[in-house]
Parts: sequence; structure tokens; C-alpha cells
Amino acid sequence: MSSESSPQSPKPRVAVVFGGRSSEHAISVVTAGAVLRAIDRTRYDVLPIGITTDGQWALTADDPARMAISERRLPSVEQVAEPGSGGVLLPVDPGRHEVVYTEPGSVPKDLGEVDVVLPLLHGPYGEDGTLQGLLELSGVPYVGAGVLASAIGMDKEYMKRVFTSFGLPVGPYTVIRPREWRAGPAAARQKIVDFAAEHGWPLFIKPARAGSSMGISRVTDVSGLDAAIAEAQSHDPKIIVESLLSGREIECGVLEFEDGPRASVPAEIPPVSSHDFYDFEAKYIDSAEGIVPAPLTPEQTERVRELAVLAFEAASCEGLVRADFFLQDNGEFVINEINTMPGFTPISMYPRMWEATGVDYPELVDRLIQAALRRSTGLR
Repeated sequence: MSSESSPQSPKPRVAVVFGGRSSEHAISVVTAGAVLRAIDRTRYDVLPIGITTDGQWALTADDPARMAISERRLPSVEQVAEPGSGGVLLPVDPGRHEVVYTEPGSVPKDLGEVDVVLPLLHGPYGEDGTLQGLLELSGVPYVGAGVLASAIGMDKEYMKRVFTSFGLPVGPYTVIRPREWRAGPAAARQKIVDFAAEHGWPLFIKPARAGSSMGISRVTDVSGLDAAIAEAQSHDPKIIVESLLSGREIECGVLEFEDGPRASVPAEIPPVSSHDFYDFEAKYIDSAEGIVPAPLTPEQTERVRELAVLAFEAASCEGLVRADFFLQDNGEFVINEINTMPGFTPISMYPRMWEATGVDYPELVDRLIQAALRRSTGLR
């Protein structure tokens, strides 16, 4: 473990917050179940708090078994919320860290102080800086990226702009913003067609601010554009269009240690024969098996680890990041994106890469919590 608590001091109290309003709600619940199963109860007191799909904060059962994907059915906070559970409030007061439980017609109940929040939300309203902003206002330490880095990591357009400014290689892309679409759908479609004329088909049409491969379509010609745009816009009114990058999909984890960020051994995501690309079904339902460590040359391994740490620093990240790359046929790496709160499900690549690097799951969780406890909120 990265550090030891004093026998005389009380155990730090960790609020594990999960679920949320985004389309990645279920994956967040699965991640929380895995973390609750792994967290060392001899070192930490745990308070599970779920955010429902309509945004209500609720006390939930500390029952990881009910948070797993079962027979292809995805879990939800509503399934693990305590019966008759009221709302949970985190006071926006940096001098107080008490969590309060409220129920209609009853006096609010003080649930005690929280020392650190482990926000396991994926997607908008959790991984995009909004929850991080609330925690900053509350003065409660939390695991992972701050407001700026979370926002950069969620918006694929501005992520790429930041990477470019730091000299990281990115692939060709274009963006259709909501105002642009409202002003003229035909002109927006033509912009995509012109992009394809320059960079070729197929294209990937994506929500600009979503994850877990939600809402992504692979489009091979003009006939598929309208359906792909509608699918992406059902998750986010802003969409990003990317050209196909041929090559191998390589991922690398970054973890913040006491002396700074370090990169894990990389992993490779091989093609899945039954899927056009590494989509949601391949990741979470059919459980595509990544190769850890990736079969790369020592020089390639060193290079991708170097780029992963550079991406972490470029976006001002803290705690952890999973960086995703393409190793092109010419031997050069192109960064696709970073995830500031990557999946922690039992099959997720981030914990698997760190286990192969020598940091097992419980130690990984411990290191993240300890890094958050060392870090203050506010400007830093």
C-alpha cells in the first residue's frame, strides 16, 4: 500500500459517488460495484451515494453483487437505492464536510463528515467538471482531475486543440456545433461530405462530449450520414467527425505517485470480428479481451508511455488518466483521446494495465484516495 493510517487516528471516510444523469449511468454503477468490492475496509469507512438518472442523490446499499451486469442487463442506482431513501445533500460550505440526509416531513439527519469523495461518474454531469466544481465549492477533497482537466477530457474537440498546442499528434477531425446545425442542417451535412472528400471514407460520427463508445457510428458513405448524426445528437447536440486512422489500438494508463505521474505498461485492443469497431457492446457486453502488455517493441513501449504522461500534463490532469492511441502503419503514434475517469469494471483496461505494472486493484484504489487526501481543493 502507498501509505499507512495512524492506529490512533480514525479511518478516513470515503464517499463513493456513482450513477448520474449521463448515458453512461449503468457503467458508472458497474465501476462502483467493483471499487466497493476492492476498497480496504480496514483502512477506510465507506459511504455509497448513488445519483439517479434524474439527478437525485440517494443512499444506496453497499452491495457490489447488485451492481454488476447480469445476463446482459445493465444495473442502475434505482435498483440499489435504500427503500424509501430520501435525498442526500453535500453542503456548499468549505468549513463543513457533513453529509445530510433529507426526507419529506422529517428533520434532516446529519450523516457525519466525509474526508474524500471518490467520484466514479462517467460522462456529462459527473466527469466533465460539473461535480468537481461542486466539490471545490464544498472544500471536499476528491479523486481525479479538477474542473479544467475534467472539462478538457470530456470535450473531444477542445481536448484535441490542447493536445495540438502541446505538440501531440492527433488525427483529422471536424466539428458540428449546435448553433451551426440549427442555422442550416444542409450546410452542416455538406461540411461533413467535404471533409470526407479530403480525408476519405469511412468516417466516425461521435457525440463530442460522451464516452464508453456511446452514440458512435461508423459511416461508409453519404447514405449513412443522417442516421449517424441523429444517433450522435441523441447523446450530445455537439458532434465531432473523425477520419479513419488505420493501425493498432493501444491504450496506456497514467497514475499520480508522490513524485509525479507515471505510465503503466500499455495494452492493445485487437479487432473484434463481430463488431465494426470497439463499441459499447464489444467493451461491456461481449467483453472484448485486450492484450496486456501490448506486443510492442521496447522503443514503441517507451514512446507511448512518454506520450501518455505528456497528455496527462498537457490537460492539467490529476490522479489518473487512460490515454488511447493508434499505432499507425508508419510506426507513429496518434493520440485519440484521454479518459479522466476510466472504467474500473472487472474487465476494464485501466486496472488491468496497472496490475501488469505491479499495482493491484486494492492498491490502485488506495493510491488514488491517498493522492486526493494529500491534495487541497482550490487553486493549486
